[in-house]
Amino acid sequence: NEENNPRVTAGAKKEMPGKNLTTWSFFFLEGFSKYPKLEIVLFVFSLVMYLVTLLGNSTLILITILDSRLQTPMYFFLGNLSFMDICYTSASIPTLLVNLLSSRKTIVFSGCAVQMYLSLAMGSTECVLLAVMAYDRYVAICSPLRYPILMNRQVCVQLATVSWVTGCLTALLETGFALRMPLCGNLIDHFTCEILAVLKLACASSLLMDMTMLAVSVLLLPIPMLLICISYVFILSTILRISSAEGRNKAFSTCGAHLTVVVLYYGAALSMYLKPSSSGSQQIDKIISLLYGVLTPMLNPIIYSLRNKEVKDAMKKLQDKISSHQTHESI
Repeated sequence: NEENNPRVTAGAKKEMPGKNLTTWSFFFLEGFSKYPKLEIVLFVFSLVMYLVTLLGNSTLILITILDSRLQTPMYFFLGNLSFMDICYTSASIPTLLVNLLSSRKTIVFSGCAVQMYLSLAMGSTECVLLAVMAYDRYVAICSPLRYPILMNRQVCVQLATVSWVTGCLTALLETGFALRMPLCGNLIDHFTCEILAVLKLACASSLLMDMTMLAVSVLLLPIPMLLICISYVFILSTILRISSAEGRNKAFSTCGAHLTVVVLYYGAALSMYLKPSSSGSQQIDKIISLLYGVLTPMLNPIIYSLRNKEVKDAMKKLQDKISSHQTHESI
């Protein structure tokens, strides 16, 4: 009931002339305000995870640019993945950090729109890119002699461009439809302008919106996941035919990091977007979103650096350069 809701303040909404619609100039983000004692703990957790995410992914991008040994398709895609993770976390975590320390947890309409779009765009792009990375590993292991031709620089740029365009356009479609829905309140039961949480405020259901969400979810979740599974069936069958144990271990190590990231990312995404809307509580959804939005981007560079000797060597080389530069300056 808007009249009895103390959070709906004067100036928060504007009636559209000639239409029975309401546009909100700002929204309240419920976040974790039901658990005030946990907010400081969540602030510290989120801040540490965010800083580690920025540091880890920035370092990974830097070494893929500076180290000539990492000028390969796999690391080109990995650099794109790291950049997406930085953008994805930066779209929502700073707002979360501010609101965890603030008593008035608000976000203006334009900020909510940008936050929703960036989160959807980066998340959707990552879904496609992970499938592209699986194809890259398939070609590298199943057709190693043709790999330089099939995955030349032009092809890699085209595949990355398709990933970005697909993610950005589907996000634009979803955000555009979501923001045109008439909303009967401005209290979002989430810590970010997550599209499903915003759509719960809709005054009435929209078949067009529901069909759009379903089509995009199927396009970006089960289909890429199926392509990844098919790629890894061929990869596994090829690896098992390798006679030397060293060769098998090397092949497994190059795929292990990507497969771990895929399981983490798609596991969280599928649990959020392809489950019945009535199942589970909103509090569980928020916890999953926090892990999905902070923990997975933070773990990506760690997983790749721990399981990859080339990345370890490149990081050590970068660290040695920084240390020698600091020593030279001090002298």
